[in-house]
Amino acid sequence: MESKLLTFLPIILTAVAVSAADKPNIVLLLSDDQAWTDYGFMGHPNVRTSNIDQLAQESVAFPRGYVPTALCRPSLMTLATGHYAHQHGITGNDPSPKYAERDSPIYNRRRTKLISYIDRFDTLPELLGEAGYLSHQSGKWWEGNYSLGGFTHGMTRGYPQPGGRHGDDGLKIGREGLKEIYDFVDMAVKQDKPFYIWYAAFLPHTPHNPPERLLKKYRNHHPISIAKYYAMIEWWDETCGELIAYLEGKSIRDNTLIVYVGDNGWIQNPERNGFALRSKQTPYEGGIRQPTLYSWPAKLKPAHRTDLVSSIDIFPTMLAAAGTRNPKIEVPGLNLLPNMEKGTAIPRNAIFGESFAHDIADIENPEASLLFRWVIEDDWKLLLTYNGEVNRHAQVHPRDEKRPQLFNLQNDPHEKTNMAALNPKIVERMAKMIGDWYPVTERKVLTKFE
Repeated sequence: MESKLLTFLPIILTAVAVSAADKPNIVLLLSDDQAWTDYGFMGHPNVRTSNIDQLAQESVAFPRGYVPTALCRPSLMTLATGHYAHQHGITGNDPSPKYAERDSPIYNRRRTKLISYIDRFDTLPELLGEAGYLSHQSGKWWEGNYSLGGFTHGMTRGYPQPGGRHGDDGLKIGREGLKEIYDFVDMAVKQDKPFYIWYAAFLPHTPHNPPERLLKKYRNHHPISIAKYYAMIEWWDETCGELIAYLEGKSIRDNTLIVYVGDNGWIQNPERNGFALRSKQTPYEGGIRQPTLYSWPAKLKPAHRTDLVSSIDIFPTMLAAAGTRNPKIEVPGLNLLPNMEKGTAIPRNAIFGESFAHDIADIENPEASLLFRWVIEDDWKLLLTYNGEVNRHAQVHPRDEKRPQLFNLQNDPHEKTNMAALNPKIVERMAKMIGDWYPVTERKVLTKFE
């Protein structure tokens, strides 16, 4: 069979007789580089997120939501395929230029091969398409043309097109309005088709260049880099409100499942005018914690839950809502729908994750770039540190503490005190959980347990 990557042919879907009334519309709202603390509903005293706060009130909300990998491309690939980074193979954003000069033939072959990894999986848009859905991609998308991910419609031309590294034309969405999404919704409604929207706007991501009407709300009260970041968040919030209002105006909001999550964390550092250490790209709470919302007025009663959830759960939950077939390769996440409908506890003991270097040292071997594996069980969180290779961006991969790191998140949500030395049995037990989840064969933990 010829690869999707080589053909760029339009997606051909099996004809499915299904009307929009039979299945819910599904909308993914995906924030880009935003801290878990930076919402009104999470208690932030300054940033204004009135639309997302309202969505949280209308949702089954999980303040203890997480992403397995705190970097955009691996995080997005998890949402598209339902697999962890070490399974889908997209562990970083780019092949390491250490082994081939950027844009050289060897480098570009490696980049192309990474994009082809999506061919190995049934993607969410593909499975929804089989069930009669139309789908639209906008915003961040790294895996080539939108059609390679199974979307029927989209904005990103993708590599090797000019500027096709991580979204190209799709990155205009939100910052330049929502017309493409509105047009797609109009078309789906006219055709009486259920639809899926991937809205992964380049917001509040840098460049932090918010409209002055928003910046002026924060300018006189915060350092300018903080003020810009907060204004960017409010800009993102506005676009979410506009999209939701459009669905309401079409009288389709009641039967629309909206899922809200961020791709990874961000802590704005005014001194370096960028993100702080122990946030983006790291396994600390500032990198991986992402409050997660599920809103479906026709089916789900709003509630705020204390359960641990992961973005790995979004894929099977959306498929269950749409009533699709199961993917050919079993996914590790949980379908949360029955527990959200019944108000019962999520049936899991722990969630897991991993961190890899931004630059992928060996595209055939995820462990070559492995930096951390982690597990959270109840209030305990254990990080194990590995000697994977870092090329560029070494300063944002802090590995100063090479011993196991154990934190009690209830008492120490910002992970200031390593409790590993005082709790060796907990460390040993949780380390075994990590090993059972993702056995590492080549990279070594930097120090033995003490």
